[in-house]
Amino acid sequence: MKKSLGIICLVAAMSVVFIALIVLQLAYIKMAADISEEQFSEDVRLCLFRISRVLEEEETTNFMTEMLGSDLLRRDSVPMSIFSGDSEKLSTIMTFSQLKSSGEESRVRVKPKVYLKSQSGKNTLNGTSHLFQKKMRDRFLQERQFLDNVLLRLLCENYSRHISQRVDFSHLMELVDREMLQRGLDLPHAVAIYSGDGVEVFRSENFSDDIAENTYAQALFVNDPYPTGNYMKVYFPSRGRYLYNTLRLILPSLMLSMILLATFVSSVVMISREKKLTQMRTDFMNNMTHELKTPVSSISLASQMLSDESVPKTPRMLSHLGNTIKEETNRLTQQIDKVLQMSILERESSALKLKEIDVNELVHKITSNFSIKVESKGGSIITNVDAEYPFVLADEVHFTNIIYNLMDNALKYTETTPHLEVSTYDDANFIYISVKDNGIGIKAEDQKRIFDKFFRVSTGNVHNVKGFGLGLAYVKKVVTDHKGTITCESEFGKGTKFTISVPKIEEK
Repeated sequence: MKKSLGIICLVAAMSVVFIALIVLQLAYIKMAADISEEQFSEDVRLCLFRISRVLEEEETTNFMTEMLGSDLLRRDSVPMSIFSGDSEKLSTIMTFSQLKSSGEESRVRVKPKVYLKSQSGKNTLNGTSHLFQKKMRDRFLQERQFLDNVLLRLLCENYSRHISQRVDFSHLMELVDREMLQRGLDLPHAVAIYSGDGVEVFRSENFSDDIAENTYAQALFVNDPYPTGNYMKVYFPSRGRYLYNTLRLILPSLMLSMILLATFVSSVVMISREKKLTQMRTDFMNNMTHELKTPVSSISLASQMLSDESVPKTPRMLSHLGNTIKEETNRLTQQIDKVLQMSILERESSALKLKEIDVNELVHKITSNFSIKVESKGGSIITNVDAEYPFVLADEVHFTNIIYNLMDNALKYTETTPHLEVSTYDDANFIYISVKDNGIGIKAEDQKRIFDKFFRVSTGNVHNVKGFGLGLAYVKKVVTDHKGTITCESEFGKGTKFTISVPKIEEK
């Protein structure tokens, strides 16, 4: 009991450890898969956002180069006067400059218009400098307003264009390839462009959006004053395989754990079966010892009485002792035969002496001999031989034994007056032999194990049934060696029916 409890505790502890290990590995794999998928999605989103920004920058640069340059040239061709409206000051400064640069001295005195003293007011050098700075600020504001108006007009014209005119699709594919490669997303992909109303305007080869998990979307020209809803989609057909490759070093550990768990479970099952088999062997040895000891004791006692001179040797006494020795010898022979049957079960294949036999004739012979046992208990046996072509290739000795075993079990496991029915019939390929009784029947949970070695069905209140639990295992073995099958139909408390099917010889 303590040993069994120790095994149970060990199995329970190992089971808990294995289950916890597998649960932790599954949780780790799921976490790693989620992180890998999230990282992949984040890289794709950053890549698509970068592509969208590059498209906007390139579009703005192109328009600035193509259109803004010509407007600036036209603007620069217009004469510019810093001191417009103040010609007197301008002529005074230019005259002074020309005179100074020419290096010539004039004998004509010109009355200066710019003074260094503060009392002279606006005509001082300081005042003239402030005036020049003011004019430059005004000029800058005018040019800035001009540039703003030009840029606004150009951009407004650009925003109103259709998406197919704003994007060079071949250049877009090159841009996508370059950005994906820089992000380390070196896997196949396809691109599609959609307008604001959802109409597809471009689709690259192998694009498909059937699997939503493999498709990512990105809005285009999001900085427009009035975004029109243009967007692009990128499809990754091998996304699942790419994510699996990131986990390929983790999954084998789970597989090894599963194999280890399966090995552990198999070991536990094998140990359990071996334990049951050992227990059944022990019961078999105890039962066999008892079964062999009883006839040997009877034969020994009869022999002592025959050799004892004090026992009167009357004809009646001699006949009784002779019958006792004969019956116990037959019983001992039967027990030895059952032990020999076990040796047959231990071998992979039995050495069968096959020959052509008539099943109908064999069944008639067996039931005729067995009827004495049935009638001794007040019962009856019915024989129905309906096989039209009853010839099979079989070992007569073993075939006789299996039919006899089925009939003997039917008789042993019947509490009331026994009524047996043995039938034969055939079809195109097989001959069938059935043995039906009105015994105690077999429970449904026991029907799966009745053909196991050493297994014995519980008989309830019936305690006089002797045996080793080898009869049906022997029947199953012999039928299988004859390339046949055996089935059991039973209802507990109402009886059992065994049916044997074996291939028949082709009709000549």
